Amino acid sequence: MARRKQAVTIRHVAAEAGVSLQTVSRVINNEANVRAETKERVQAAIDRLGYVPSIAAQRMSGSRSYLILAVNDRTRTIADWQARQGTDWVDQMMLGGMLKCAEHGYRMIFELVDTHSDHVERELGAAIAALQPDGIILTPPHSDNPQIVDFLCEHGVPFVRIGSQRQDHGIPVSMDDEGSARIATNHLIAHGHRRIGFIAGPSDYELSGWRVDGWRAAMAAAGLDTAGLLDAGDFSHASGRAAALRLLDPPERPTAIIASNDQMAVATLEVARELGLVVPDDLSIISFDNTPIVQFAQPPLTAIDQSIAATASLAVELIIASLKGDPAPDQSPPEPPQPDQLHVVPATLIPRASVAARG
Repeated sequence: MARRKQAVTIRHVAAEAGVSLQTVSRVINNEANVRAETKERVQAAIDRLGYVPSIAAQRMSGSRSYLILAVNDRTRTIADWQARQGTDWVDQMMLGGMLKCAEHGYRMIFELVDTHSDHVERELGAAIAALQPDGIILTPPHSDNPQIVDFLCEHGVPFVRIGSQRQDHGIPVSMDDEGSARIATNHLIAHGHRRIGFIAGPSDYELSGWRVDGWRAAMAAAGLDTAGLLDAGDFSHASGRAAALRLLDPPERPTAIIASNDQMAVATLEVARELGLVVPDDLSIISFDNTPIVQFAQPPLTAIDQSIAATASLAVELIIASLKGDPAPDQSPPEPPQPDQLHVVPATLIPRASVAARG
């Protein structure tokens, strides 16, 4: 009777091929120190038995775990999950990261760590000890947390820093925050807006400052003043309300507002309605993130879409390439960038009904 596929283990393959467990593991891991004849015999046994390699089998060679650990901010992630407001950062990370991992025989595991905790090293160290990942993906604000970065450097774990532009340690992957803010601002300028407000994110995210820089640069290039048009929140709905109220209170209010994430943009939309302003006739709004909540708002909000899935996919590729010693995945530059160079994932603006032309 044929064995059920789910019951087949590496031991069955070794017995079928007449080799050791370590030899089977070397074949599974595509290592070079296996004779062609032996490799063919092991592969034939795998095919006959319908064996699917497990992480345990891949680890037997002692070189890799075939796990990539993605680390996200605990406090904000849990708050988003509990609010159930349609934010999908984690979903998109898993979509891009897990699919790319599967292409290379890896698995991605998601871990939540509080970047503000005094025990951040202990938390991260416990995860590394338990999982022994081949590489780690850091998301903002972990990406620029010196305590986390130094800890990973000390432990020699390859890591990618999403949302970072620092090229001192790890592999930085930028979502072009400054360029994205320029795109949003120029879109409004092209529609005739001259007083364009900006609601920045919290200062512990370096990308918050880059977005402000992009907005200021676009305004300056058009000869427009930014005085009294900048406010900030912490990415929460409540902070977006407070910032929008402050921006829209003066008699000479802005005719458009760019909010640094979707929750603050939706809050701005609500404040506008409460003040009797019609969007987009009286106030145009552009958001960052492009999660479902802005697509189904009334009116649907124009948004900057920074592809989190594509960014996570690239992060996985960069880690695997660094482990193999291969050139980094080819991006927009004519020459493939080296692993320690800055990699940029371009953003796009998705136009919807929240922007109107000004006469």
